[in-house]
Amino acid sequence: MSAFADRIVRAARFDPSLYEEVEADQAAFPQAAATVVLSSVAAGLGLLWPGVGLEGLFWGTVAALVGWVAWACVICFVGTQLLPGSQTSSNVGEVLRCIGFASAPGLIRVLGVFAPIRPVIFLVASVWMLAATIVAVRQALDYSSTLKAAVVCLIGWVIQILVLVAILRLSGAPYLVVAP
Repeated sequence: MSAFADRIVRAARFDPSLYEEVEADQAAFPQAAATVVLSSVAAGLGLLWPGVGLEGLFWGTVAALVGWVAWACVICFVGTQLLPGSQTSSNVGEVLRCIGFASAPGLIRVLGVFAPIRPVIFLVASVWMLAATIVAVRQALDYSSTLKAAVVCLIGWVIQILVLVAILRLSGAPYLVVAP
């Protein structure tokens, strides 16, 4: 298994050491971005909405990438400035890498091509990705409390969704392809 594939599997398994590893590895940024893109494309393929086509996949991927960056910026600000832990020391790059890999469980959304199970697949993927993001944030912000990481994620998620919706509206897209 390649190092990238191993990282994806470890991220999906909530491996705290993976999140510590990518937090410290500045060279992991392209892999984190690739994980977000792959997760977004999996969602687009899993939805297979009529008329979505390549343009829909493109805008969904753009929205996922912008949403990822927005969420990381908000999480970093809230986590380091408003709700820092006693050991918190982080920056946007570290948070980007960690939560990028937390989108790994979203790869299962490609199974949404099986329409009867699509809602279940997307629900499972969303919950799984949220749980992975909470672990990623706990590690990136050096929190001792998972609950504190969950609160920071919730605040960041609300703001990130607002950015995502705004981008999709500006693009003229009448649908929501992904929610990273």
